[in-house]
Amino acid sequence: MKYSEAIKPISYLKANAAKILREISENHSPMIITQNGEAKAVIQDIKEYEEMQESLAMLKILAIGEASIKQGDYKTLEEVFEEMDKLIEHDED
Repeated sequence: MKYSEAIKPISYLKANAAKILREISENHSPMIITQNGEAKAVIQDIKEYEEMQESLAMLKILAIGEASIKQGDYKTLEEVFEEMDKLIEHDED
């Protein structure tokens, strides 16, 4: 479904809530709800919402990692392995 076809006024939502929920669940497409001709809300399938939230969390983690690298706040692979070796040796004692 195209976004232009998925724009409905709030009065349509009030009159067709069950139908809208069924369509959203089947199509996995969001619906934009308008009030006084202005976009006010988006109704979205819960599974699609959860996937979007997971994607945003992953992007946030990547952005944090990239910022850390730019600031020089990282360890080389060799440093990590050295620390791991020391931890393993310490646990064996």
